[in-house]
Amino acid sequence: MSWAAPANRGDLLFLEPSLRYLRRRWDFSPSLVVADMAYINMERQRRLREQLQVGIITGLPPNFDLPKKVAPALLMQCHQGQKLQWLGLRENEQLHWFGVAPEPEPLCVRCWESSSCPREFSFAPSEHEIALGTIPVNTPLARRLLRQSRSWIEATQSYEKNQLGLSQMFLNSLRLTAIVCLLADTVSLLRAHAYLSQPEEPRLLEKLLPCQLTLILD
Repeated sequence: MSWAAPANRGDLLFLEPSLRYLRRRWDFSPSLVVADMAYINMERQRRLREQLQVGIITGLPPNFDLPKKVAPALLMQCHQGQKLQWLGLRENEQLHWFGVAPEPEPLCVRCWESSSCPREFSFAPSEHEIALGTIPVNTPLARRLLRQSRSWIEATQSYEKNQLGLSQMFLNSLRLTAIVCLLADTVSLLRAHAYLSQPEEPRLLEKLLPCQLTLILD
């Protein structure tokens, strides 16, 4: 699905309608979406999590200001410095739970607060929807998604623009842009249909076949 809109419309307007369209048309919505911060804010993040059960994962800039109350969840360590691990989100409580990470010598055995410490800490997603949400952004799962999935987005967009010649176009008409979007989507769908209906048969022994070299004689 493609959106055609004036250039002064921000990215924030398009993610939620896209997800709701998927739910309405195909009764489907992804459980997780990796996106830039431009596509989300606190209010929309909460709506998507509570109404569609969709989690948005976005990278935080280094200077992002967070409340001190949720710092242990973001730093993945308690206020005494012990490393924590994410135990998961309990849906019935709507709480993220963190516990002491397994280490050979945890700091807890030498901590002066050890006798009164529960060694498990909870944070509600609503305390900071962007940093916590469905999956806290600094958990290994979130970091892996940001590292492995996010890096492919710009590359695939550039590939499509170059393949379809869109990078060479400058359009100053919304109606013309909508027509070009429909044509581009049609070409992409026809290409996908061709690949699926007539897939190229892989040559499993291609790397083992002998190659003939050119013999140059003076």
